[in-house]
Amino acid sequence: MSAAAPRPTARPDLPATFRPTLTRVVLLAVGLVMFLVITAIAMILESLSPGERTSFVFVALLFFGVLALLSRPRIVADERGVTVVNITRTRRLAWAEIVRVNLRAGDPWVFLDLSDGTSLPALGIQPGIAREHAIRDARALRALAEFHGSGVDESTRNG
Repeated sequence: MSAAAPRPTARPDLPATFRPTLTRVVLLAVGLVMFLVITAIAMILESLSPGERTSFVFVALLFFGVLALLSRPRIVADERGVTVVNITRTRRLAWAEIVRVNLRAGDPWVFLDLSDGTSLPALGIQPGIAREHAIRDARALRALAEFHGSGVDESTRNG
């Protein structure tokens, strides 16, 4: 008995943005709730001085900032290439630089194998909370990389 052939993935229209939307919503919601709770506690506690209240609010902002930073990753694909935005770094890649898009079982996010022999983690596609969505995004990005990185002249392509 032969295995079913993988179904072809349609290429999304460009520009396309891939991001872990559910993870982003959870991180920002938790950050907002934490900020509100810590700030409320700072205002309710009568024994705190104005400086202590300010430090509570500052710490709450710091927590929110860290969670907002963790919600930053995305991958933006356009006609010229891909911009990978990870937690603290952004890298622009031409399509020709991307050799392969990998999302193997157990991987925390997509890895891009690059033409220079290195691998770049792309945190914009994460199977953690929304596995099926991440697999669909990884397939779409792979289809884009295979189409645009094939070396075929743009003027000879049929749409």
